[in-house]
Amino acid sequence: MKYTILDYLESTASSHPEKTAFADVQHSLNWKDFVSKSKMLSTVVSQYFKSGQAVPVMIDKSVRTLEYFFAALYSGCFYSYFDATFPDSRLNSMIETLDVKYIICDRRFEKKVSGLNVTPLFFDDLEKEFNNHTEKYSDIRRKNIIDTDPVYANFTSGSTGTPKAVVVSHRSVIDFITCFTEIFEITEKDNIANQAPFDFDVSVKDIFSGIFTGATVHLVPKMFFSFPTKLLDYLEEREITTIIWAVSAMCILSTLNGFDYKVPSKLNKIMFSGEVMPCKQLEIWKKFIPNAQYINLYGPTEITCNCTYYKIPFDKIPEPLPIGIPFPNERIYLIDENNEIVTKTGIEGELCVSGTCVAIGYYNSPKTQEVFVQNPCQNSRYERIYKTGDLAKYGDDGLLYYIGRKDTQIKHMGHRIELGEIEGAISKHNNITRACCIFSDNKITAFYTGTETEKKEIVSLLRINLPSYMIPSNFIYTKNFPLTKNGKIDKRTLLEKLHE
Repeated sequence: MKYTILDYLESTASSHPEKTAFADVQHSLNWKDFVSKSKMLSTVVSQYFKSGQAVPVMIDKSVRTLEYFFAALYSGCFYSYFDATFPDSRLNSMIETLDVKYIICDRRFEKKVSGLNVTPLFFDDLEKEFNNHTEKYSDIRRKNIIDTDPVYANFTSGSTGTPKAVVVSHRSVIDFITCFTEIFEITEKDNIANQAPFDFDVSVKDIFSGIFTGATVHLVPKMFFSFPTKLLDYLEEREITTIIWAVSAMCILSTLNGFDYKVPSKLNKIMFSGEVMPCKQLEIWKKFIPNAQYINLYGPTEITCNCTYYKIPFDKIPEPLPIGIPFPNERIYLIDENNEIVTKTGIEGELCVSGTCVAIGYYNSPKTQEVFVQNPCQNSRYERIYKTGDLAKYGDDGLLYYIGRKDTQIKHMGHRIELGEIEGAISKHNNITRACCIFSDNKITAFYTGTETEKKEIVSLLRINLPSYMIPSNFIYTKNFPLTKNGKIDKRTLLEKLHE
């Protein structure tokens, strides 16, 4: 019986030992060697991390990064990817949340980690230690793993200014990836081009689709998305058949007329998620690659990647695009403000999800109890659901359609962002008394009160505390905020002002 993702990894390594498992621009490993290297590195990782602990990894996206992810798993731990471009304050908050003493990192980040509340374990030192290590791999820790133990923790933006770590179990990954690879017919013959950074849950679909099927996963360098010709050359040279990308990444090729240069000849499965796909951009893709299967995916990190999908017909693009139907073994509820299940067409409700896919919760955070809750419509037995905060409705065709956020959380540049976190960071400026962020036309605009301030001053402050993708495109000073009759900031009026 296979009950951990390591069982699936070893099964694939047994079936396809010499086949390339993962490849970056410089290195590659076959499945047999990947298992062997991960096991051996786990003997060193185990000396620094107790079973069940998080293992932070700060290494640029590469085959080596994945070796340490799986070394963590063979150590009976779980991995969490740390982006070195994040501000120290954010990284230290992540370290505090995971309650760790060590971080595995690249030596070129030595200066960066010197400002963090953690002891660096440089991978070159670990590998020297590994090479001098006489102790053989022991499966004692691995044998103690059960399927409800964590595989990874991905951090999302937090409305309180503290990022939340979503922890996902072996069982949830197995449940989702098994359905995912079967529905979309991913096999050992596929070459998957990984676009997403490893702290973004889209990468989970790339990594584990390879693990479960024997498909080869090619790690696309981030810089290639700034040079469409390089990106298209890469897709063609690697004979890429499958992409599971953020919408913003796909739009780079279509908006910059990349397909006038080259069309990937092997690409036949094109999946996208993270934001609403503009139909005009999708039309460009379908014009140049008409015979591929296009799939719109929806779902937050908290339910293990995705909970619904929609296979776009070959002959037309519906507008708006549906988010479709639930994946097998996932139950979708639309729940209204009276905690009643919505069944009628066109009536909006909060999209809630039930099933094995639902994550363990947030690591070391009381926020878990707020959104991972008992189904309010189920009084006869325990049924845990995740409240997404997204509003959706059923169309006349019986499919689900995304409406928007129930709160101020948005999807921007492939990342989930709490606008409240940005507002809090802006309000730290000495001359600013209050801030309100509006997301419109795929841009974040910040309105603020206080004293009119140079944009560059505000941006400089934000760079200390926020990743670049969370910094607003525009800052607008207003003497007073318009208010609703309930005394709240009237965001509708601000939006109208923005479009004047």
